[in-house]
Amino acid sequence: MLKKVSTDKAPAAIGPYSQGIIINGLLFASGQIPINPATGEIEGSDIVAQAEQVMKNIGAVLEEAGTGYENVVKTTCFLADMGDFATFNEVYARYFTEKPARSCVAVKTLPKNVLCEVEVIAAV
Repeated sequence: MLKKVSTDKAPAAIGPYSQGIIINGLLFASGQIPINPATGEIEGSDIVAQAEQVMKNIGAVLEEAGTGYENVVKTTCFLADMGDFATFNEVYARYFTEKPARSCVAVKTLPKNVLCEVEVIAAV
C-alpha cells in the first residue's frame, strides 16, 4: 500500500505529483528545487545558496517520512552547469555523510531555471 508524504516545510508540488511516496519500507522522494517553502520564491542566485535550500527541503521531506539523511540509499542530482559540480559537492557532502549511491548529470534546463535539483530514495 502506498503512503503519500506531504509537508508544508518543503515546497508544495508544482505539478501532478507527490512530495514523496513510501512503499515497502522505502521513500521515493520527488526532486527538490531551491524554493523556500515560507515564501514560495527561489532561494539564492548561486549554486551554494540554492544547494543549501535544496538540502533543507530534502531534510523536511525525509523528516516527514520518519527517516533522515543517514538512511538515504540513492540520490539523483541534476545540475544546470557541470562547472558547478565541485562547489555543489561541497554542500552535498555536509548532508549526505553516509555517501549513498548517486548519479549526477547536467541538464539543459531545470524547473524555474534553477541551478540544481536533487531526488532521493531512502529506507524508512
